Amino acid sequence: MTIETLSTNRSFGGIQGVYKHASAATGTDMTFSVFVPPEAEAGKTMPVVWYLSGLTCTHANVTEKGEFRRACAELGLIFVAPDTSPRGEGVPDDPNGAYDFGLGAGFYVDATEEPYAANYRMYSYIVEELPDLIAAHFPVDMSAQAITGHSMGGHGALTIALKNPARFRSVSAFAPIASPLRCPWGEKALTGYVGPDRTAWRAYDATALIEDGARVPDILVDQGDADTFLTGQLKPELLAEAAEKAGIPLTLRLQPGYDHSYYFISTFMDDHLRWHAKRLKG
Repeated sequence: MTIETLSTNRSFGGIQGVYKHASAATGTDMTFSVFVPPEAEAGKTMPVVWYLSGLTCTHANVTEKGEFRRACAELGLIFVAPDTSPRGEGVPDDPNGAYDFGLGAGFYVDATEEPYAANYRMYSYIVEELPDLIAAHFPVDMSAQAITGHSMGGHGALTIALKNPARFRSVSAFAPIASPLRCPWGEKALTGYVGPDRTAWRAYDATALIEDGARVPDILVDQGDADTFLTGQLKPELLAEAAEKAGIPLTLRLQPGYDHSYYFISTFMDDHLRWHAKRLKG
């Protein structure tokens, strides 16, 4: 469980680091970033917020553009941002080089279909391997975990929280893929990674998980109404309908004029971190 430090920078009194390790789950080197607030220097352990990124992204997108460090330093939150897929020589990609499958598009599933099954085990990486690594190297209070994410990462955050409700005290999402079962991105990814049996896809669909009985205390979702993917790919109304039927309090905020970019995410990041902090420390 060794890690290699790629970079560290002082920010808002804390340390923003980028690290690499050899992953047993993916069979590749994996890179991730961690922001540790200044309170850690006093020997304190702190709650952790996991942030899962979207299609085409790495750890770097939110690390460089997410504008989370000021709030994390104030609130005493460790912020962890992993990559979105395995990478490296021999890792299979989309055969046509498309952006929505393969490298940068792991969808936070454990693939069962060849040639992806050996490396594309992002669910196990996020849920099992990376938390153990973080706990071994950073001053985290593993009894106080929250998870959030954007787009494909919002899908990942919701599904992982719904499948592990005892681990996460809170879950939120920015423009999540609400039901991969019912959108082109999801249909392509789940067919390629999990196979043609659509019943197996339900384990990786937040709306379906809620329909099948999964529960969390509440959910916060922000969605821009100028997001070009809103109607065809994201479909937050499906999540809202399932949550209402299940009695899960869902705060779904449709933000006027905002698109799918990090201009949108960074605008509402502070709100999400404060929402998580209340649940992590309450």
